[in-house]
Amino acid sequence: MEQEVGLIGFGEAGSTFAMAGAWGARAHVFDCKTESAADRDAMLAAYAQAHVLGARFMEDALSGVGLVISLVTADQALDVAEAAAECLTPGAIYCDMNSVAPQTKEAAARAIVAVGGHYVDVAVMAPVHPARLSVPLLLSGARAEEAAARLGALGFANMRVVGEAVGRASSIKMIRSVMVKGIEALTAECVLAAEAAGVRDEVLASLDASEKARPWAERADYNLDRMLVHGLRRAAEMEEVVKTLEGLRTGAAMTRGTVERQRAIGALGVKVAPEGLEAKLGVISKDVVPAGAGICSGEEVSA
Repeated sequence: MEQEVGLIGFGEAGSTFAMAGAWGARAHVFDCKTESAADRDAMLAAYAQAHVLGARFMEDALSGVGLVISLVTADQALDVAEAAAECLTPGAIYCDMNSVAPQTKEAAARAIVAVGGHYVDVAVMAPVHPARLSVPLLLSGARAEEAAARLGALGFANMRVVGEAVGRASSIKMIRSVMVKGIEALTAECVLAAEAAGVRDEVLASLDASEKARPWAERADYNLDRMLVHGLRRAAEMEEVVKTLEGLRTGAAMTRGTVERQRAIGALGVKVAPEGLEAKLGVISKDVVPAGAGICSGEEVSA
């Protein structure tokens, strides 16, 4: 007998997965847009196009289903988990694929576990297009291995279990986004100013000339070396960059943050940076990162 799945959310990701896997009648789908008179017809049409079983209420989609996938907007992820807990079949595996903080996933896990469900933190690590069911997924949680097997039966083909702690998979995704999304924001701040100043081509050519391909661990080691030894000087320089961008009226939010971070690390007064990334992180973490700070709460959730 083919595995049935309860799918919460039928936006881009949910509909893409369902159609790519040809889940059809195996998929019992609930999307809150069916509750809106303005969106209901379009959502019902989307269900019909994918040949899935649309549900008017969440409990109809989750009743008797052993595997649930949540794919909603980040601001709704916890509310949806708490609502799902009210109608979840005991023993069901709840795969939370939403892009939220590990603390949010821990809170969602508590709601699911409290009613006898099993919670698995799933991080979607790339856009769903064009990868579809080959999009890389990271899973963590006590039932992550079982969840991977069940997702594999639905056609997901690129999964890796990264631990038993809820929040570990989402920590990897969230922290990676500091770099990925941060570079995007820095790119906008840089090229908008370059365009306004009429020097776009020269700035981009200069970046091409100075960019050297290297592994990220090596990049991080080099960057922290520069900040430890020259952070105060670089902060002063970046304050002038802020003035430049403000003069162009293109925005300097990212650059202000750079000033703050450079100054904090430079203020440690390190004359010669220690060798290796781990040693540098040790110096910075001891004096810059607040005592007791951590990525997750550390609270164990038996999911």
